[in-house]
Amino acid sequence: MRSFFRLAGPALLALATTAPTFGQAPAKQLLTPEALWKFGRVGSPVVSPDGKQVLYTVTTYDLADNRGNADLWLVPTAGGPARRLTTTPKSEVSPVWRPDGKKIAFLSAESGSMQAYEMNPDGTGRAPLSKAESDIDNFRYDPTGQRVLFTRRVKTGKDVHDLYPDLPKADALLYDDLLYRHWTDWNDYQSSHAFYQPYSPTTGLDGGYAKDLLPTEPYDTPLMPHGGADHLAFSPDGYSVAYTSLKLTGKAAAESTNSDIYLYNIRTAATQNLSDGLPGYDQSPVFSPDGKRVVWLSMATAGFESDRNRLMLYDFTTKQRTDLTPTEEVSADAPVWSADGATIYFLGVTRGTEQIFELMLKTQKIRPLTTGQHNYSTLALAGPDAFVCTKTTMSQPAELVRVARKDGKETPLTTVNQAQLAQTKLGEVEERTVKTSDGKQMQVWIIRPPDFDPAKKYPALLYCQGGPQSPITQAFSYRWNFQLMAANGYVVVAPNRRGLPGFGREWNDAISGDWGGQPIRDYLAAIDDAATLPYVDKNRLGAVGASYGGFSVYYLAGNHQKRFKTFVAHAGLFDFQSWYPTTEELFFARHDLTGPYYEASAAKTYEQFSPSRYVQNWDTPILVIHGQKDFRVPVEQGMEAFGVAQLRGIPSRFLYFPEEGHWILKPQNSVLWNRVFFDWLARYLK
Repeated sequence: MRSFFRLAGPALLALATTAPTFGQAPAKQLLTPEALWKFGRVGSPVVSPDGKQVLYTVTTYDLADNRGNADLWLVPTAGGPARRLTTTPKSEVSPVWRPDGKKIAFLSAESGSMQAYEMNPDGTGRAPLSKAESDIDNFRYDPTGQRVLFTRRVKTGKDVHDLYPDLPKADALLYDDLLYRHWTDWNDYQSSHAFYQPYSPTTGLDGGYAKDLLPTEPYDTPLMPHGGADHLAFSPDGYSVAYTSLKLTGKAAAESTNSDIYLYNIRTAATQNLSDGLPGYDQSPVFSPDGKRVVWLSMATAGFESDRNRLMLYDFTTKQRTDLTPTEEVSADAPVWSADGATIYFLGVTRGTEQIFELMLKTQKIRPLTTGQHNYSTLALAGPDAFVCTKTTMSQPAELVRVARKDGKETPLTTVNQAQLAQTKLGEVEERTVKTSDGKQMQVWIIRPPDFDPAKKYPALLYCQGGPQSPITQAFSYRWNFQLMAANGYVVVAPNRRGLPGFGREWNDAISGDWGGQPIRDYLAAIDDAATLPYVDKNRLGAVGASYGGFSVYYLAGNHQKRFKTFVAHAGLFDFQSWYPTTEELFFARHDLTGPYYEASAAKTYEQFSPSRYVQNWDTPILVIHGQKDFRVPVEQGMEAFGVAQLRGIPSRFLYFPEEGHWILKPQNSVLWNRVFFDWLARYLK
């Protein structure tokens, strides 16, 4: 695996012989799909027990090999040179510190399966730690260093070979209930379970036993497929484990978000439900430093996956639950306790950015600690007065920074992508306010092309966000990268329309049951406003988006009144009636579409908002993109849309990925996606 941090001798010689004349800066280049995959991706920061060092991963990609490789790095929390700890051809991921700070643990597949390894903080002394029967994940030590926790998949159901042992070569899946597939995977009759195991600094895990916290239970922890180690937590004394699980199966699981926080007692093997009676998602438990309380993220509304996250507190002394944020508008994420247990810090989206907030438990007062046009997407304490965060903007990939608690002052800790960014032309990002059709004020991000000339007229792209409740923030995207669109000569118009968090509960909730109503009118308000800008060519407008954004494109194709010259829809919902029974998380469809098509209460949604109802109005070229393994929005939705366009004689293309799901994740597939995307746009907008 080639790395952007490793140069052999010949490479150094070549660099020296081709360097520019002293005093001349190298010419900046436009961002390309290929260059996007040259950025190192910084992630998984964990602060050492003494607060002096940060362990993290940097993942680099090789387009030729069509794969990535993650290595471990270490940097002082006060700032200073970063040190690379691993250089192996197999990735090292999910690093954690041993509580005494003398060892680092991580996961690697170098043995053929994903197992835990330990090494010294200087990168020496690497040795295998676990020998589990199958891949493990979410490895961590308890705070006392006497045991470890991890997850692995175990068989909890019967497949066709169990039922018909005389047919060993039969190749089939057999189901009697729903949720038989989920996001990108078919139900394989296995569940992800949490295990704890005794640990010794001298003997490791040798001779120990692994105890299943959910023996014989056909449920997952963490929640699959997107939950991680934050769904599990050891108590400070190491004798309790709090974990997240939705203990339902089949149709009941497909129609519910009622996950709960369970407390497993290692001494007694008893399990207690701490969130019993709370109907929505409950996840990500975090114990207080003294172990007397636990806080977690809790959604109030059953079946609403994008409800506001409350901070829910359980007190083990009083046995009482308390909603710490009953009137708060911000949705909480990544809660962290202060060392004295008096304060909880968390991340929250506000006005298209993600910031750090502080909750004083004594007063239950909440205040933002940071501001600015950026995102903080991870949060860890670095002593009493600072945080270590992952920072991004629309123009900068993730880097680690130290943030002072008192004044928000930043100290850069990593500069992984500094050199490449310095050689890349980037467009200006502007925040704009647009009046909507119902008189509201809407935030719109405008991204202009590099070397912008205000005297020129540029084609513009209306970016339609997915989710449908995923905010457009200062995240750096490797899928829908606004700077890449701008580098191709487009003005990007990205509105935080109705339904997107960060602008209050009313704004966030307004999209449910109204997919084709005000959110679409918000999109039209944004593009109509952009069309008045002196540098935008109103005769060269396109609309692009994925998921709900793909739905929006399909809907606009039948309702745009000649505004757009072309459309691009990825993983979009085309026909609500055929989509409802074929998607997997039915709670999402039931909540946002107000029910199945055969219930009278949902008639308005299916009759007025399904894009398939307006295909008689389609008259504009459209590119349709879909992945075979997309079970959230099955591929037939894209096939139906492409088929209609072809049958109506509308210029159209279908880009199909047999091995991709709702997202395009493989490097070469991503480059191909972008090449087809920009080629299509150029046909009709340039």
